[in-house]
Amino acid sequence: MAFSKLNLSKFFGMSDDDEFYTEPASQEKKVSEPTPARPNNSAKAPQYRSTPTNNKKVVPMNATPSKASKIVIFEPRIYSDVKEAATHLLNSRAVVLSFNRIDQAQAKRIVDFLTGTVFAINGDIERIGDDIFLCTPANFEIDGNLSDILRKDGLG
Repeated sequence: MAFSKLNLSKFFGMSDDDEFYTEPASQEKKVSEPTPARPNNSAKAPQYRSTPTNNKKVVPMNATPSKASKIVIFEPRIYSDVKEAATHLLNSRAVVLSFNRIDQAQAKRIVDFLTGTVFAINGDIERIGDDIFLCTPANFEIDGNLSDILRKDGLG
């Protein structure tokens, strides 16, 4: 298929009236060149390449802004206090629970409720002492086992 000069001029956005001027080699100037445009139906101004910048601030698309993670220390006194602990977990905060001021039956019910909560948010619950539990949401990782550490030190 043969293209005429007129068709090529229209394709590159030039008319027959445009004059072509080339500067002498001794006076070279760096001119931005248009990037090859992909054919589309919308009329856009030509895009120009800029000099490449060395930008080291690349952020993944799925990253959330980094905020300081919080750990809430919580000491329930009645079963209905569990709602506050669950709310902290749902807001991506870890919760340390101390059951020193509540009877064992109520503490068991609270642990059962929070076990369901951390399961729903892909979190974890860990016993870290006699009456102390650590509940973490999915963005936390628990490493180590307190019982093993205490046994090694001769305290457990």
